[in-house]
Amino acid sequence: MSTLGVGIACFPTVGGSGVAASQLAMQLAARGHRVHVFSAGVPVRLAGDGPWTVHEVDTSPRPPSGAVGRPMALARAMAQVTVRESLDLLHMHYALPHGPAALLARELVRDQGRRPPGLVITLHGTDVTGLGHDAAMRGQVREAALGSDAVMTPSAWLRRVATATLGLSPSLQISVVPNFVDPEAFHPLDDGAGEVPALFPALDWSPGRRPAVLLHASNFRPVKRVGDTVRALAEVRRRRPAVLVLVGDGPERGPVEALATSLGVRDAVAFSGERRSLGDLFAHADLFLLPSEQESFGLAALESLASGVPVVASEVGGVPEVVTHGKTGWLVPPRDPGAMAAAALALLEDSARRAAMGRAARASALARFQPGPIVSRVEEIYREVVVRVTRHGPEDRDRT
Repeated sequence: MSTLGVGIACFPTVGGSGVAASQLAMQLAARGHRVHVFSAGVPVRLAGDGPWTVHEVDTSPRPPSGAVGRPMALARAMAQVTVRESLDLLHMHYALPHGPAALLARELVRDQGRRPPGLVITLHGTDVTGLGHDAAMRGQVREAALGSDAVMTPSAWLRRVATATLGLSPSLQISVVPNFVDPEAFHPLDDGAGEVPALFPALDWSPGRRPAVLLHASNFRPVKRVGDTVRALAEVRRRRPAVLVLVGDGPERGPVEALATSLGVRDAVAFSGERRSLGDLFAHADLFLLPSEQESFGLAALESLASGVPVVASEVGGVPEVVTHGKTGWLVPPRDPGAMAAAALALLEDSARRAAMGRAARASALARFQPGPIVSRVEEIYREVVVRVTRHGPEDRDRT
């Protein structure tokens, strides 16, 4: 089948939407498609050479907290590259600011007398659930969804919430296309702590004395409740030695560091920052903690499962579609670090059960979330959009 010219707009940070977009870009490029990525910086997972092109644009580096102005710089860049490289479609990951920019870009291309690109949008979660009382933001997200030729969500839960929150017609087709994980990048390793001991040089890592390793990775936004991982660690350490590795960065890092100090566990918490490669850290963890207040999918949890590491997560949003309670991890009430600590201790103190969960976690990731079938589904949606746009032009439908 013929290859496509695809533009992907995403954030450059380690948040789930940016990581999912980066991984999709790499997979599409490996299949021979012409991939152009638009972002405020080089996405963490796309650092290095590859068969894709990154266009750094003066735009939002992180999800905005409210409605956005006219993102002209991003729109112009998307329009210019669309015309110059004959892109077939633009795929926006996260509604704001990428949705309004793509709508503008389509008009700019049309104004030049060229066939406008098809528009595809993936709603990733907080672009829907974080709307609060901001009617302007909700209106922009709704407009981006209605103006697109295809809408995707990573979970069935988010599809239901998006339909209700944005006031979309139940007849509007929203495709559930889950995130995927590369089983070669995330996989179990031999026993050991990998690079973790270097993060805690003062601790004894000899056999039999090794502390339990808890891991969390996110963009450190308030909705992730990173502080709850520190509170859980403090509870766990009352019963047994343990450390916590926090991967990522964001607005909550300072408060989380202060919390760790106030709870007397700062020496047992390592902030490793944003990293391109996470496989080694994941594989050498004992448990992954995901205390989010809301989570539309839980990509980091999936990466943990693929690494053979059980997950202790809040039972919210789309997480139950990824983590099977009692089999590949443990689901606890949100905003309850005590419950998270209790679940972690139960698994840490039953090594046989934790090992069985790890094996089941890996098997689940391989069976349900491998790249091949999921990327093929995205390609199928792309081709349907291109055919419709080529025959009829961008859809201008009343979907209220």
